[in-house]
Amino acid sequence: MKSNVGKTDKIIRIILGLVIIALGFIYETWWGLVGLIPLITGLVNWCPIYHACKISTADKEKDKDTE
Repeated sequence: MKSNVGKTDKIIRIILGLVIIALGFIYETWWGLVGLIPLITGLVNWCPIYHACKISTADKEKDKDTE
């Protein structure tokens, strides 16, 4: 699996995932489990939806670093 999640995208996904999970615990609802999706995709640097749509935020950030 080639990484398709960039650094900024990764940080946003991890924070968003943790917030959703925390809200699930606070409000005692199963919807907090939805937070696992952005958390896991942020931690492994790969998103299946990006892969299916042939999108990569990782490539864009590499291009900016080389300029």
